[in-house]
Order: sequence, then structure tokens, then C-alpha cells
Amino acid sequence: MVVKKTAKQAEKKYVTDSNIPIKPFYQKSTKKQVREEPGKFPFTRGIHTGMYRDRFWTMRQYAGFGDAAQSNKRYKFMLEKGQTGISMAFDLPTQIGHDPDAPQAEGEVGKVGVSIASLKDMQTVFNGIKLGNVSTSMTINSTASTLLAYYIAVGQSQGFSSKQLRGTTQNDILKEYIARNTYIYPPEPSMRIIGDMIGYCATEVPQWYPISISGYHIREAGSTAVQEIAFTIANAIQYIETCLEQGLKIDDFAPRLSFFFCCTIEFFEEIAKFRVARKVYAKILKERFHAKNQKSLQLKFHTQTSGESLTAQQPDNNIVRVAMQTMASVLGGTQSLHTNSRDEALALPTEESAKIALRTQQIVAHESGIIKTVDPMGGSHYLEELCDKIEEQTWKYLKRIDKMGGSLKAIDKGFFQAEIRQNAYRLKKEVDNDSRILVGVNKFVDESEAKQKLLRIDDSLGRKQEKVIKALRKSRDNKKTDRALSKLQSAAETDNNLMPLILNSVKAYATTGEISNTLREVFGEYRPKEIF
Repeated sequence: MVVKKTAKQAEKKYVTDSNIPIKPFYQKSTKKQVREEPGKFPFTRGIHTGMYRDRFWTMRQYAGFGDAAQSNKRYKFMLEKGQTGISMAFDLPTQIGHDPDAPQAEGEVGKVGVSIASLKDMQTVFNGIKLGNVSTSMTINSTASTLLAYYIAVGQSQGFSSKQLRGTTQNDILKEYIARNTYIYPPEPSMRIIGDMIGYCATEVPQWYPISISGYHIREAGSTAVQEIAFTIANAIQYIETCLEQGLKIDDFAPRLSFFFCCTIEFFEEIAKFRVARKVYAKILKERFHAKNQKSLQLKFHTQTSGESLTAQQPDNNIVRVAMQTMASVLGGTQSLHTNSRDEALALPTEESAKIALRTQQIVAHESGIIKTVDPMGGSHYLEELCDKIEEQTWKYLKRIDKMGGSLKAIDKGFFQAEIRQNAYRLKKEVDNDSRILVGVNKFVDESEAKQKLLRIDDSLGRKQEKVIKALRKSRDNKKTDRALSKLQSAAETDNNLMPLILNSVKAYATTGEISNTLREVFGEYRPKEIF
């Protein structure tokens, strides 16, 4: 006997990617809306009064591969095409503090980013690019202190003081323990190094953002939009408390904290996510940490379009996906933006693909008209209710994390990891059972696809870089290098700020691996617990 479904049973359930139910239409918000203005607390509608009417977001395309000379060529190419900021990708050995000739580096040199093993490499990567005239973002975490020191030293060699340098180091180690796993040291010494960097930059590199607290990798690991902002803000609270414990005052460093978010293709939820993140953060800084400076209250963020949403099948479709994500990022009020290239699900982007990705931003900025008013989505009943739901769920998560004792304790318990894993499983299951459609993957599939022209990094680069680093060790003043590293080790055993010692070491041509190994001797290496 076949039982027919009733109309009610057959009705499709509509939800956002965060599983928030969606009504057929919205006439008004269920909550009384408070009048909010752009550029004013709690900054829901944007951190600046005029937003993009006054200044476009920074168009900062993420790039880096091979050796320093190859990446230098790509940076110059993108700047010539209208890119307004540099965003550096580093290879895995650089990220986890190993030189190209280390056994751990075999097969990975220059593959997913540029290999930077010494001050000479950093000088080469910025050859012909004046650091006082450009803003640079470096996606680097465990070795962020070393890479910033290289950058300062290069700037000084070009005639620029550290106070003239502008840019960002990602430097968010907590999300590495949660989602990405390119850590070196245990959490406590890692947090100490980050606190040292924030304190040092507050006085010595005042235009630099020493940390970009990252929700991007949390989202790419499988979190919901709600989890992305809740976990990211929880991590921000942990960093703020670390700085306060080191004796820093909230308004001395909070204006130079920044954030990094993902933008997926769930268009309206992403816009709402950005609005809520600004609002919640502003309230925390004002009410919990008693910040007085308005700039301390402003959540400033970079956005990258979702790498996880890119498909290897029919890669040209990714151009459309990225365009929609670009518009959501801009409507959400981002301060800078990287748009992924169409071929990044397959390989490092070619010059042509990178140019199309940049042109996507330029078309949205100059042709779409969405920048003509400050907050074009303001007043949307649907959007306002999404904001209410996301905010409610975000506060619930933050209260749970506080009860655990903060992010470090939550990470140790495996809370973040378990929450992300559960949602990632849900999303994968939906794709597998075709309830979530991915064009070109589980629907509208092409049996035969044209072969793509891809950028590949040859393994010979690793052998070349091994020779370069060995030549450096022979040519430098090794006694001077050893003295610098010895002083760094001694400082690591105290509470002294490590940044001046790291800067001194890189100027003595100590390598990325040597500096990291010196700190490994004191701090050890992190080994995660098995969490099921």
C-alpha cells in the first residue's frame, strides 16, 4: 500500500546555511528596531559615515608562489592592473618555521605560497616596491613575528621607518588550533608572542594591524555563519584579555585589531552576518572592556570569497559565484577584499585568472551602482530579521564559551572543533543526497570538460632554495647570528618583549627555521589531544 504525502508533509523546508528558517515573505521585523546610523555606535550599518562614497574598499588580491622573484613579478603585475594592496601567501615550510633544506619541507617549498626563509628573500620579494607607499597583508600565523621583523628590516633598508609601514599580519593562532593546524608552539607561549607583537606595534609600528582575527578558516572548515562570528569574537576576547594581562590599556591597542571573514554564496545571510559581527563586537568592547575610543569599538575586517564554494568541475562557473560573493561582501561593509580566481580549486591562479578576479571587484565598484548609497540593504524586513536571529544565536554561543572559561579552555575541551565537525557533516550529507545543489557537481554535470591551463610549481624549486639557504649560511657573519639567537633564547626564558630580539636576529640573517627552532627549544611544540 502506497501512502500519499499530504500537502503539509510535502512542503519544502527553506533554511539558511546556518539552518535559520526562512518565511515566504516578511512585512516587518518581529523586534522593535532601534534607529541606527552609519559611522555611529554600534556600527551595524557600517563603521564610516560615508562608506564607499568616500573611499572604496582596498582591493587586495591574495598571491604568492614559488620563490621570492616569482612572487615579486606577480605582485608587480597585479599592482599594474589596479590592485590597491598586496596580500602575501606563504608556503607551508615558512608557515610552520622550517627552512627549505629541512626534512619537513621536502615537496612543499613554494607550492601554496612564496618561500621566505631569510631577510634576503624578503628583500627580493619587494624589490622595486616601496613599502612606505603600499599596504601589505601577510597571511602568516606561527611565524608572524619573524615575517613582520623581515618586513620592518626591508622597509628600513628602503629608507622608511617602522612608523611609516602599513599593513596586517594575520597572526591568529587560536583558529589554527581550532581549524587549520599550522601551529608550532603550545597555546600559552603562542599567546605570549602575539601579545608581544601587539604591544610592540602599538608604539613602534603604529599604522600596522598586528593581528587579523580570522573567521575565514573556521567557516572553510565547515562552520555556520553564526559559528564563524561567535567563535571569532570569542577568540578576539581571549586576545584582548592577554594584552590586558600584559599591562596594555584597551584604547592603546584595540584600534589596531582587525578581522578576517569568509563570504559564501548564501547572499543575504552573509550580509546579515557582517552587520551582526560589527554590532556584537562594538557592544563587547564598550560594555565589557570599557573602551572609550570610538575606533576601539569598530570591527574592521578583510573579506575573502569562499574557497570551499569553488568547484573543480566547470571552473568558469566560479566567476559567477565570486561575483555574487563580492557583492555580498560590499553590501556587508567590508574594508578590504580578496576575490578568488576561477581556477583555485585546481591550482594556484594563473595571471589571467587573477586579473578576472580583480576585474570583478572593479566592476562592482565602478559599474554596479551599489556604492552610491551607504547602506542599500538597510530597511529590508528579511535582512533585519536575519540579523535578529543571528545576533541571538551569537550571544548564546558567547555565553557558553564564557562559562567554559574562554576560548583557550573551549579549544582544550574540543568544543569548537566538535561544533564545526557536526555542521560540516550536515553540509556534506546534503550534497550527497542532492538536497543541496552544486551546479556542475551534483546537477547540470558536463561529462566532458575542456582541459584547463594551470599554474604548477616544479619540485626543482625546492632543490634550488636548498642551495640558496646553504649559501646564505656560508656568506653571513655566523658569530653575529649565533649571538643574536642566543639573546633571543635568553629573552624567551623571561617575560621580556621578544620583538626587538627577533628583529635583531633577522638583521643578523638568522633564518625563519633558526628563529623558530630557537623558540622551540624554550617553548616546545604543540601536540593536540585526540578528540572524538
